[in-house]
Parts: sequence; structure tokens; C-alpha cells
Amino acid sequence: MLVLLLWLLLLLVHLAWFDSNAKQIPQSWKFEHPKTIYAWEGACVWIPCKYSIPQYRSTLDNLTLFHNFKYSEQAKEFIGEVLYRNTEIGVFPPHQGRAHFMDVEKKNCTLHLNPVLAQDSGELGLRMTSGPILKWMERIDLNVSKTPLPPRIQVPEEILELHTIHVLCRLEFACPGYPVQLSWSQEGSAHTSIVLNTQSIYTLSQLTFQPQWTDHEKTLTCQVKNSSTVLSEDSVKLRVKHTPKLKLEVSPSEATVKEGESVTMTCHVTSSHPMYTALSWLKDGVPLREQESLTLALPSVTKAMGGKYLCRATNSVGSGVSEEQALSVLYAPEQPTVDIHASPAKESTSVELVCAAPANPPARNFTWFHDGETLAGETGEKLHFPSVLLGHAGSYACQALNSLGTGPVSSPAELDVQYAPKMVETVIETTAVIREGDPVTLSCQYNSSNPQVTHYEWRPRGPWQEHAPGMLTIPRVAWDTGPVACAACNQWCTWAASVSLDVQYAPRRVEVQQSPPGELREGQRVLLHCSVAQARPAATRVLWMRNGSHVAEGPQLVLASIAPEDAGTYSCEASNTMGPTQSPGHAVQVLYAPRRLRVSVSPEGGVMEGRKAFLTCEGDANPPMWQYAWFRGQGQDLQFSGPTLRLEPAQVQHSGPYWCQGANRLGNSRSPPQTLTVYYSPETIGRRAAIGMGSCMALLILASWGIKLRHRWKRSQSQQGLQESSSTQSFFVRNKKVGWGRGAGGAARRARKSEAAEGSGAGGPPAAACCPLQVRQALHLEGPPSTGCLNPMLDDTVSYAVLRFPEADTPRQGDPGTMDTEGRGRLLGGDETVTYSVLKKPVAGDYENLVEACVQEDGVRVQEDGACVQEDGARVQEDGVHYSELVLFGAGERRPCPKEVDYVTIAQR
Repeated sequence: MLVLLLWLLLLLVHLAWFDSNAKQIPQSWKFEHPKTIYAWEGACVWIPCKYSIPQYRSTLDNLTLFHNFKYSEQAKEFIGEVLYRNTEIGVFPPHQGRAHFMDVEKKNCTLHLNPVLAQDSGELGLRMTSGPILKWMERIDLNVSKTPLPPRIQVPEEILELHTIHVLCRLEFACPGYPVQLSWSQEGSAHTSIVLNTQSIYTLSQLTFQPQWTDHEKTLTCQVKNSSTVLSEDSVKLRVKHTPKLKLEVSPSEATVKEGESVTMTCHVTSSHPMYTALSWLKDGVPLREQESLTLALPSVTKAMGGKYLCRATNSVGSGVSEEQALSVLYAPEQPTVDIHASPAKESTSVELVCAAPANPPARNFTWFHDGETLAGETGEKLHFPSVLLGHAGSYACQALNSLGTGPVSSPAELDVQYAPKMVETVIETTAVIREGDPVTLSCQYNSSNPQVTHYEWRPRGPWQEHAPGMLTIPRVAWDTGPVACAACNQWCTWAASVSLDVQYAPRRVEVQQSPPGELREGQRVLLHCSVAQARPAATRVLWMRNGSHVAEGPQLVLASIAPEDAGTYSCEASNTMGPTQSPGHAVQVLYAPRRLRVSVSPEGGVMEGRKAFLTCEGDANPPMWQYAWFRGQGQDLQFSGPTLRLEPAQVQHSGPYWCQGANRLGNSRSPPQTLTVYYSPETIGRRAAIGMGSCMALLILASWGIKLRHRWKRSQSQQGLQESSSTQSFFVRNKKVGWGRGAGGAARRARKSEAAEGSGAGGPPAAACCPLQVRQALHLEGPPSTGCLNPMLDDTVSYAVLRFPEADTPRQGDPGTMDTEGRGRLLGGDETVTYSVLKKPVAGDYENLVEACVQEDGVRVQEDGACVQEDGARVQEDGVHYSELVLFGAGERRPCPKEVDYVTIAQR
């Protein structure tokens, strides 16, 4: 069902389209072509043609070209001479005999028939059929003559002289296969065009030109040519309207007569279209009254009748005049006049005097008079002075002569020679020396003038005014007043030579010039020159100042090797008899590398920890230092590049030497070290003191308990130790030597002294290292026994020793052994720099003489060589004494050795 509806819809659309286009289908054949075609025998015809078939989309099936056709009722067809017929339906060959069709299939029935004959005249018939029903016969009239067709000339109805006209030449023929040209007998601008369309066929030429009066009654011809052969032509006669053309004749022919003779003039009209209606005569452009005939008769001429004559005729176009004819009447010179060009005349200009004497023929010989005197050699009409002088002034007259006689002398004419004032001079009335600010009076004087002087001018033009004509006063003359000149003027001005006032003034525009210019570096040679632009008289003395202080004298200041100390503002003072003038200051800057660097510490004298400290790198440099580096101690780079090192907060470890390095583009330098001291704050000191006191109290308590325990232990071990051999024991020498005892009683006595020494004192530590030892056994030696303190470090039963050192004010190195109560009482304050010591066991077999001074006790004495001997002279032997080495760390000086104390070897590190 849907398919059926679609078919119906398409059918309706097709019918509607067919119906709308059916209205546009022609109901009959239509043709477009010229009605009649003209040609001549031997030429060709070109027939533009278009056609249309009545039905839509119909095509042409057959085409037949008939000549002089007619319709046959019997055959029901057209019959006649066939010039063209297609043999196949719908196929149309372009050429067939003389006939040639153009695109018949495209509704173009244009026909080219070449050649044509005279018998071709008549009717041509185009028989066309389309299908069995559509048929048509189209008639075309063809007119072929035996001879070529003549053209036709068309001219305007009115032709005026010197007015542009357009003339047409038309030939009713055009065929591309037979070209023709149209040519004119008249010169001008010609343009040819060919028209070939379904309405007309022709060749047209248009001639444009300006006709002259001489073209009147002239024949104008248009020719038809094929190549160079003239085929036909057409001619017309031009009727050019123009004003009358006249010619004047004079008798006698020379037109030169003497006064009293007769003259006849005749006016001939050579051409006029239309005919002239009026005639008149003119003399020197003025019409002559009652003279309207073609002849002008002058029976007795006078010199007044001489002049230029012409005749004038008028028609409807305008007026025409003849050429002028001059009538010359001869007479002797009359009263002349002297004309001066120009007068008055300025001296040295060109002056010309002319003697105007009416005469015919003109005068050729003249006589000139100056102030009544004849000027010899001057016979011309003109008297010329190329450069007139004062001597040429005066009255002038002349006399003329021609072939008919000599004329009278002219009236005198005055030559006035004028000139500018002469010998003008500017005079300085002031006779004294002119100083800056003085009044000056000048006058302008001259010798002669024509006309008289009317005013004066001054140069330069200042604010000054004349108090009288030619008198100028300058109230206060300036130092730079230039030369002054005056001019005396009438019609012209004459300037005097300038005079210099010679104003005296102090030096001007004094300035310091530097060589070399620009920036200066340390060590360069510099020349300063004092330049004085103006001074009158010249400057005689030059003083040099630096920063306002006098440094040298002379026009130049030479700095052979400039130093930074030479920098400053330089000025020079130039003076002459009029006074001194000082130049503006000239700044001299010396560029040099940094120098004199130092580190300034703020605050000075040290800073307490926790506060701010500033270290500034100061120095001398030009240009200023732009790069800094900071160092500490032996070259530690602080990685800081500013001019001021800021320590915030300052700490004790910041103490130490600091130094900086500065640089500019010329070099660098470093400062000497500067020590920064950072002190402990009261809070830190109190905190450390409390810690130290607490530590000391704890050590004292521990030491006292240790001593007590040690005493108890020693007592328990003393019994066993006395029974053992001690020949190989090692002892630590006591501070003070005791006397040698004999036997066990002496040893016991020494042991008691040792215990008393260790236990004595007022609670203070001993001055030197002390071993709290007990004698565990008596020493029995073959010789005098060696008495000492047993070194517990070399004893299997002793594992430690208590060591106590002096404070800061005591010597850093003490004596080993014991000291008496009085020695232990002499203890000083503590020193934090010494906090401990090390007790080292000596290498086996390493001994030292322990006896440097012996105390004579129990029969022991000291010899002069320092050896200890007993009363019987036996030397005390100490083979059984061993020792330990005391090593002290820290700094400080060793306290002087007391004479009564023997020392062991102490190694300090």
C-alpha cells in the first residue's frame, strides 16, 4: 500500500512539472534572420539564422535548402533547385556544395553560401521536418547583382568651418569569406565596423574631421575596395558655412608715399558662404566713417594718414577681415624728446637716454648735447651709461636727421644721479680705556649724500638709543660687546667699518680640563689644564686649589703618578689686571683596589654570650667594594658575602680571630685578624660554679671514705707484708726525705712518719701527688737501707692510689711524696684547666736517682757531690727502690722546686 501511494505521488509531481513546462513550448516554428540579403556576383552571403521547434524536446530530422521553390499539389511536397539536403535523419553534414550550415543541431540555421551568382537572386527556402507531423518552410529573399553594391554617404545637415563633424559611409553587405574595405578621399579619423546579426547585415565607416572654408564645394568620396581593387564608390559635395574671406590691394603697391600724394585701396571678397551683407574699413583698428564700398581712395595724404589699414565683411556666420596693410607717409624729423630710463638714477647703475624723433623714414643720425655741449662720438638714437657716475648728472638734449632733412633740437631733460652717503665712519667719543660697565658714546659721521641723510642705523642692535641723530650712548658696556658699526641712510644705507670697543674684563669661562678624560686609576699620569675662554688682557697668573686649599701655581697641574690621596675637587683661579676668576670645581676621582681593610667589632671590648655581635669589614676602595668574604681562625671560610657579619646570639665558641676579604673590579685585599671575645654570662658562671662545687664535695666525701677504707686494709696487710722480701719492691718517693734508721726500729719510725704525713693536715689536699701508703714491711739491706713510700701500683695487694692536684695558682707539676702539715696548708685556688693526672708504671729496669738532697738524719749526711752517706762513710744504696712516672695534662708553668723536696721524673704532655 505504501509503495502505491509513493507511485501516485511521483505521478502527480511529474504531471505538474509537465504541465508547467508545456506552457513554455512554442505552438509554431519560429525563425530569426534578415528579410533580404544583398550581394553581387562572385561574392558570398552570410545569413545569420536561429530557429525553434514547436514541441518540447523535439529534434530536427531533415533539412533541405531550396532555390526558387514552389509547392506541388500533386506531390504534396515543395520542389525546386536543391542546394542542400541531408541524407540521414538527424545527421547534418556542415558542407554540401556551395552551402555551409553552422550547428544545425543547436538551433542555429546560419547559412554561408560561397560563391553566389547573379541567377541566385530570388527566394531561398529552408524546409525543416521533425517527426511525421512537424514541418516548416522558411522563405529568405536573396538579391544578387551583376556589379558590386555602391555605398551610401550620410553627412550632417549643417557643416560649419572649424567645427568637428562625423560622416558615415554604409555598405549593405558583409561576408566573412569576402572582406571589403571602405576608404575616404578626405583626411581625418576613420573607423570601420561590421554588423552581422539576425536583424541586419552591413559594413559601416565613420569619418571624423574639422572642415576648413577651403573644403566648401569640395567633393567627398567613399570607395569600396577588395584588397586594392575599387569595387564601387559614392560621392557628395560639401557645403561648408564660413565667414567672408578678404584680400586687400594697395596702389601704389609699395604703399609708401610722400605727403600730398594719392593712394587707392581695394577689398576683394574671395569666398563667403552664405554671401556677406556688410563691408567696412578700419585704420589702426578704428572704423573709418562713410567708407562701406570695396574701394578706399585717399587723394592727398598727410603724415596723419599713415598707419595700418584693413577691410571687414560680415555674413550670417560672422565677420571676416583682410590682412593689414601699412601706409607709410614720408616726412622730415619733427621736434624730438629725450626719455631717460630711469631718472633719478642710482650711482653705478645702468642708465639709458633715448632720443624720440617722429620721422619717416626714421632718423638714422643723431646729435647729443650735455649741459649745452655736444657729446663727441655719440650719434645713435640711444645714449647708454653702463655705470652712471656723478659726472654724468646734468641736462641732456638731442637732434635727429633723416633723408628728408634735419629736425629741431629737443627740449633739455635732467639726469639726476643719486647715491648713498659717502665716507661713513663710526667714531668712539670715549678716549679712555674702556672697562666692563663703563659708559661709551659713539657717533656716526659721513662726507656727502644725495639725497640727504634721513636716519642712522647701528649694528648690533642692542637696547641702546640715540640721544641725538647719529649719536649713540651705551650706558654700561658689557664685557662681550662686539664690534660696533653705524650706517648713514637716505634711500640707501652706507655702513661704516666696524670699530672694536676693546672692553677690558676679568677672565671669563674659566674651567679645568683633564687629560686623559674619564676615569683615572691609581698610578696614572694626569694633566690638569686651566682653560680660559676669554680674558682681556690675557690672564697672567693661575693658582690651583684642591678642596679649597692652594696646591700649585701655573697654567697646568701635573700629577705624575696619581694616588687616592690626590682625589678631590680641583679648581683654578686665573687673574689679570681686571681681577681674578675662579673656575667651577672639577671632581677628580681615583680608582684603586681595596686597601687598609680592617674588621671592626661592635660592641667593643667583647660581648656577653646571648647578645648580638656585629663584625664590619671596613676599608678604602674606589669604586666601593662589592664583594666580601669572611674567614675565621686559620682560614675557615664562613660562606658569607656581606659587609657586616652578624652573630645573633653570640656564643662562647664564637670567640676567636676573624678577618675579611674585600674586592672591587680593580682587585682585592684582606684585613688583619681581629679577635672577638665572648664572655660567659652570669647565669652560665653560676651554673658551672654550682656544678663544680657539687662535684668537689662528692669527690671529697668519696676520697675520705676511700682513705679510711684504705687505712684499714693496709693495717690488715701490714703484718704479712713485713715478712716478705721487699728487695724487689717499687716505692714512690715521699716529698720529704727522712733520716735513715738502723734496723727495724728505724723502718718503723719512718713508717710512722709516713702515716703521720698522710693523715695530717687540715683537710686540704697535698701540694703534690701523694700516695696514702703504709709500710708493710721493714726493709733490711746490706748497706744503708733505702727508705721510701711503697708504690702500691707495683704491689699485688694495692690496686689504686688517690691523687690530688693543686688549683690554678699552684704549679702545674707537683712533687710526689708527702709534705708536712705546714706545706699542706699552703694551698691556692683551683684551676679548671687541670682536672686530672695519670699514674703510669715505668718500664722495668728504668731507674732514676731519687736522692737530690739528703736530710741528715740518723747518721746520714750529704757530701759535696750530692751523694748520701752514712756516718761510717758508706754510700747509701737504693738498688731496691722502684718508681712510677707522673704524667700531667694541661697547661701552666711548673712551680719552682723546693730545696727540701726531692722529685721523681715527671713527664708533661
